[in-house]
Amino acid sequence: MLFKQLTVLGPGLLGGSIGLAARARQVAGRIVLWARRPEACDEALAAGAADAATLDMADAARDADLVVLATPVGTMGDLATKLAPLLKPQALVTDVGSVKYPVVTQLDQLLAGKARFVGSHPMAGSEQSGIGAARKELFEGTVCIVTPTAQTDAGALQQVAEFWKSLGASVRTLPPLEHDEVVALVSHLPHLVAAALVNLVCSDGPRPLEFAGGGLRDTTRIASSPPEMWQEICTTNREEVCRALAQFIEQLETVQTMLRNKEDASLAAFLKRAKFFRDEMKFRK
Repeated sequence: MLFKQLTVLGPGLLGGSIGLAARARQVAGRIVLWARRPEACDEALAAGAADAATLDMADAARDADLVVLATPVGTMGDLATKLAPLLKPQALVTDVGSVKYPVVTQLDQLLAGKARFVGSHPMAGSEQSGIGAARKELFEGTVCIVTPTAQTDAGALQQVAEFWKSLGASVRTLPPLEHDEVVALVSHLPHLVAAALVNLVCSDGPRPLEFAGGGLRDTTRIASSPPEMWQEICTTNREEVCRALAQFIEQLETVQTMLRNKEDASLAAFLKRAKFFRDEMKFRK
């Protein structure tokens, strides 16, 4: 057991999965979940994601050794402001935000002298949302990126890393800005590409989907993710996403040039290179 009490703010896919995984692996003696709606508290308890669930943030935070912010990135600053005076000394705080530089910059400041904050981003999820999609094995075999700054307490960084490892993830460390550059390419860009492809195929209506096979299905699965969440993620990481899009457009224009100029050998080399790198990728089964 790493913690006497783990508190999770937010009962969605990630928050619920954290609760389920922590209970299954006995990471904390007690798990408390905070939500905004009574129905969400009931769902969390029914799913077995927490030992207690409450609408009262003071009750949720009072005895917490570790608090995980598992809410949309746009709400984390407000939650941290309310949370800061409620925490016991030396409490740990981390988050699951998909964008790090603005979140870490804000929370470092809001929690300074009141808690030990370490930014985190578990690279786990699903196109499904809500606690009904939560799974205790969601983090197994995944990577969690922690994003310390010059202000980060070394002991807190180690404890947060051990927490994610205890849920089944391997841990990598990146500066917040570098994190945002990387995830713009490997996470945010793929969502926009999937959405663009669906919108192109269905530009005159959904009939082309009657003829689609596994290729389109697999390529566009993530386009079913909650649009409000991804709109917020992409706009919060706007500059890096725009840079990634420009690089992707350049790749497509290169392919278009190959086809127009009948550069078949170059096209073959392009596809061969992509196959090599894709075959080298190690994805969770």
